[in-house]
Amino acid sequence: MKPKQCSGKVVSNIKILDNIYEMKLTGDFQGNPGQFYMLRSWGKEPFLSRPLSICNIEGNLLTFLYEVKGKGTDIFSKLREGDVLNLLGPLGTGFPLNNKGKIGVVAGGIGIAPMIYLCRSLKGDIDFYGGFREKSFYMDRIEENIDKLYISTDSGKEGHNGFITDIFNPEEYSVVYTCGPMPMMSKVKNICEGKNVPLYISMEKRMACGVGACLGCSIKTTSGIRRVCKDGPVFRGEEIIFHD
Repeated sequence: MKPKQCSGKVVSNIKILDNIYEMKLTGDFQGNPGQFYMLRSWGKEPFLSRPLSICNIEGNLLTFLYEVKGKGTDIFSKLREGDVLNLLGPLGTGFPLNNKGKIGVVAGGIGIAPMIYLCRSLKGDIDFYGGFREKSFYMDRIEENIDKLYISTDSGKEGHNGFITDIFNPEEYSVVYTCGPMPMMSKVKNICEGKNVPLYISMEKRMACGVGACLGCSIKTTSGIRRVCKDGPVFRGEEIIFHD
């Protein structure tokens, strides 16, 4: 499907936890798991639109889960019902849906955002591994779509006290999907490569244009320089070169 300029009207924009928000828009939307939209709700400043992964699409309702990190997302957090945003999308290459065998999904922090739509689109038996700092969030949205849920927190307040990769073993999975902090994804890659399990990684990178023109989100891969916004954000695990 080709990306297009469109508008979306805010249906709800609620605080989930600390600086994590869920925003729902109504409009004419399309997109596959792993794809994203470029959004803006302002005039000239800030100059750049902001990329947000598709968290869910249901009918004419598009859901984003985002973390307030700077000026753009702070503006998003102040939007109210009825406000209108300008969007460009869907953009990027999404996840290939492998519905054979048992599936492992590993996500950390706000990296759970694109994995919600992924889990709702997959047909196989899914084990979800979620890593968080203080406590988990949004997990109730996918309980009916997964087989087992594993949680870890840095604080030890919930689930395993430590990293989610401490309790992740890919041996029983036919494929693994991951998104989250770079160190976590690097560890997941190493674990999967050691067991010869196929892996798909959704990369997170600061973006400017969202269409591959500016090369601002370029990364090094085994195939050379690739653009996260155009060639990704989803890549095969063996392509990604992490700098530990």
